[in-house]
Amino acid sequence: MALRSAETRGRRLVGQPLLLTVSVFLSVGVFLFGYDQGVMSGIITGPHFIQYFDRPGPIQVGSMVAVLEVGAFATSLAAGRVGDIIGRKGTLFIGALVFTIGGAIQTFTTGFSVMVLGRIISGAGVGLLSTIVPIYQSEISPPNHRGALAAAEFTGNVAGYAISVWTDYFCSYIDSDYSWRIPLLVQCGIGAVLAAGSLVMPESPRWLIDTDKDDEGLRVIADLHGGDLDNPVARAEYREIKDKVILERESGEGRSYGMMWRKYKQRVLLAMSSQAFAQLNGINVISYYAPKVFEEAGWLGRQAILMSGINSIVYVLSTLPPWYLIDRWGRRPILLSGAVIMAISLFATGYFMYLDRPETPNAVVACVIIFNAAFGYSWGPIPWLYPPEIMPLTVRAKGVSLSTATNWAFNFLVGEITPYLQEVIKWKLYMMHAFFCCCSFILVYFLYPETKGVTLEDMDAVFGEAGSGKSPIALGSVAERSSFLPSDSLYPPSQSRLQRESLSDRNTPTWFGRLFRRNNSHRNIEEYQALNADEEDVTMSRLDDGRIRPIEDEEDEEDVRGYEIVSRDNGRGFR
Repeated sequence: MALRSAETRGRRLVGQPLLLTVSVFLSVGVFLFGYDQGVMSGIITGPHFIQYFDRPGPIQVGSMVAVLEVGAFATSLAAGRVGDIIGRKGTLFIGALVFTIGGAIQTFTTGFSVMVLGRIISGAGVGLLSTIVPIYQSEISPPNHRGALAAAEFTGNVAGYAISVWTDYFCSYIDSDYSWRIPLLVQCGIGAVLAAGSLVMPESPRWLIDTDKDDEGLRVIADLHGGDLDNPVARAEYREIKDKVILERESGEGRSYGMMWRKYKQRVLLAMSSQAFAQLNGINVISYYAPKVFEEAGWLGRQAILMSGINSIVYVLSTLPPWYLIDRWGRRPILLSGAVIMAISLFATGYFMYLDRPETPNAVVACVIIFNAAFGYSWGPIPWLYPPEIMPLTVRAKGVSLSTATNWAFNFLVGEITPYLQEVIKWKLYMMHAFFCCCSFILVYFLYPETKGVTLEDMDAVFGEAGSGKSPIALGSVAERSSFLPSDSLYPPSQSRLQRESLSDRNTPTWFGRLFRRNNSHRNIEEYQALNADEEDVTMSRLDDGRIRPIEDEEDEEDVRGYEIVSRDNGRGFR
């Protein structure tokens, strides 16, 4: 059996390389909508773009920029249901494909209406990607690195924005319509890479277990722990997830949006508010219209795009500290400090524009760069991490879809009205967003609980719900746990069943099902048996230094996911 396991591991990525590879591909997903948000900011100020679209006014410019959020809003609402039906990787593939089609339409546009259509279609892809990527990442990440991996994702988003700005800048030297068509074409290639990569990525183990594909769920967990199906930590993590699924089925409350609102209203509102204030705090005034902001301050033409490019480099660098800080300081301190710095920077930006002195252009550049840096390390990454963390598995996709839809709704609002407000209220626009930064500080200080280091299955305790219902560990017998599974399956899966890799299909799926399954994940589950007595007494606890300690061995061992094995006496799966 050990030889068989070693051979299997030799043919595929396992452990940390697998986790990092998946995280890189997920970063390509957020890179896409970072690029798409930034690419329009440069080309809308280019002379060939302005001439081609017959000198569009502020409403037309706002529509071309912000209409992407219309498509993103619609599909982000649907993404919760889609992600539950076809899985995380299937939703990722469809999102990348739709985005690529929309990018092609934008590239070869023949006028304003076609451009708007392309932006809506790309937005539909962005809505799917922006909903499913945070869910996917949170479901495969260990709790002690979940924040860092999410922060790395956001770095990919900002890198996409930065590359789009510099692409706009270098293409501005092209004296033809290619100066704006080439930047739009680049996003098609990136979308195709993501679509191809999604086909070879593993499915989320939590989604597999939640849909009774237990053999594949345990296999993916084992791969993330190093590829050994005998790994007691992997099997205990599987048990923790499965017990949680069974407990939620026992409640019999269903998985509708109505049930989610009744039972988890506080979590839903917190998730939605984090995304709303990420936009109201003013980032898209800079992301979408940075060259216009710099033109307003006194930098003109290509110089304004250059200043945007310099600002984008600082923006990318500011997203690196959270890789280290987010799982050490926690979410709350970072959000609070970021809100303070952003508020001060925006107040100063408005003040210098009000003064309108010779030093105003340089002062505004400095304030905008400080604002971007503060956002990049705080309100940039955490609103994408927080919603999938706090929502339970049964309604995670739906809860995150609502929070993401909130993001795109406010994204559209800010993107649509900013050109108009820049002309009407001018410097007061930045004071308004500074006020929202102050509001976000108050909200976080009084209402946001800390989630640092808490496993997804233990999040109920953070919201004071741990005592409601029967504990998963209280479902002590295999028979009792199995009573909540489909009648044709037993719990938990036997290793002999898991290690069979037959390629035959007992239930032949459609081509679409074959496209998104992994290692025959739609097989019937026939030969399940109980864990042995030793495994029944094993559970996990994470130490700060990432060690594990088997109950029968006093010496420390290393595990790639950073857990410790302890006895089940404390009555909890993780702590």
